[in-house]
Amino acid sequence: MEKTAFRVACALVAATFAALPASAAPLLALQFPGPSETTLQRAEALASFRLAVGPFQDGKIATQLTEGNLEQSAWRIADPDISTLAMTQSLRSQIAAAGYKVIFECETEACGGYDFRYGTEILPEPDMHVDLGDFRYIAAERAGPLGVEYLGLIVSRSPDTGFVQLTRIGGAATPQVATSTKTPEPAKPGTFALKPAPVAAAPDDLGAALDLGQSKVLEDLVFSSGTSTLSEGEYASLSALAAWLKANPQQVAMLVGHTDASGGLAGNTALSKKRAESVRQTLLTRYGVAAAQITANGVGPLAPRASNQTAEGQQQNRRVEVVPTSTPE
Repeated sequence: MEKTAFRVACALVAATFAALPASAAPLLALQFPGPSETTLQRAEALASFRLAVGPFQDGKIATQLTEGNLEQSAWRIADPDISTLAMTQSLRSQIAAAGYKVIFECETEACGGYDFRYGTEILPEPDMHVDLGDFRYIAAERAGPLGVEYLGLIVSRSPDTGFVQLTRIGGAATPQVATSTKTPEPAKPGTFALKPAPVAAAPDDLGAALDLGQSKVLEDLVFSSGTSTLSEGEYASLSALAAWLKANPQQVAMLVGHTDASGGLAGNTALSKKRAESVRQTLLTRYGVAAAQITANGVGPLAPRASNQTAEGQQQNRRVEVVPTSTPE
């Protein structure tokens, strides 16, 4: 009954937007079939982004160079029964209702499987999860009032949770925000209206990034060769992280370790977790951080930030990042 009501609501949304003139460029409001949680939002002004517009074949993914304001968001959907196909069909209709035209769509194998997933920019675990055996992708475009706007949508799931990532780029050079003197109404369960995300913090401002709920790579960490042990020395990133945690005792953060894709998955995942735990222990013993404020985990090679086809990309993928996991009530 709930899923039938959800489909009817989506149809009503589509009918409403279909009545709008094309020049209106309606806001995109995604509706989900169950309780949804926004896990990560990031934004970058005047960015360049290569949007996948074709499958992985002949050693590469066909992409379209897009430019403009970049917004990326990820959600978890608490519905253990809905399939990626059902989620995608619903979201596709909502994208069309907002004036977007699909320019490419694929599912797991047709996309290129492993190679497509790791050749496409995915927000990091645990905020966004992609099952290598069950994911779907849509690329779309629309004519906005200030230029072409592009969209990339990835849908996947774990055994009991749906995951959605939305990337939008193009249009205005600066975010356009509508203002109102009315008190906003609370969102209905299962509904999320996409809003402009906060502007990303400067690369060297770890505290500001964490205040915005953004993850941050601890770029200056050095590990002893071939081990999971953090080398001795002072680290500016750990000093900044410790200072932020002490100034915000109600906050909790997670250290997430990452590796490149060389070697086996199980070994890399274990190594990434050990390195994150090594950083945690350093924060506890050397920087005096409270144990309850910092946790550690590892995802191995599952969330690369660069290509694993080059030595430089592999080096970028070997990292530990900090993710804020709770905020004040």
